[in-house]
Amino acid sequence: MGEALTKGLKLFLIGYLKNNMLAIQIILLVFFLFAWSRVLKKYRSSEIKLKELIIWSVFWLVAGAVVLSPNSTNMIAGIVGIGRGADLVVYISLALLFYILFRIFYRLEKIEKNITKITRELA
Repeated sequence: MGEALTKGLKLFLIGYLKNNMLAIQIILLVFFLFAWSRVLKKYRSSEIKLKELIIWSVFWLVAGAVVLSPNSTNMIAGIVGIGRGADLVVYISLALLFYILFRIFYRLEKIEKNITKITRELA
């Protein structure tokens, strides 16, 4: 029974992919799965915490959902007053990138101050 179910699922997925998905969607989904597998690997080796695993998992899940249903961004864009879903994705991406850049800059400044402090204590 399990083997028949697996075979049926594979046939369904192959048929769905052939008939309903663009090549870029398949490429992006494969990349998202690869990226998520790296996150999971880092969690299992205790390089990241559960909170980070959850955040990255939600991120890759949402990215996959947007790739599978690209028109969903148009609906959300309309609600917030933006013309196109692609514009919404660009705006959100830029905002997140600038926030991440700010966090990296802050951490770098903190590390530099700690190095200076340690150097002065050792001198």
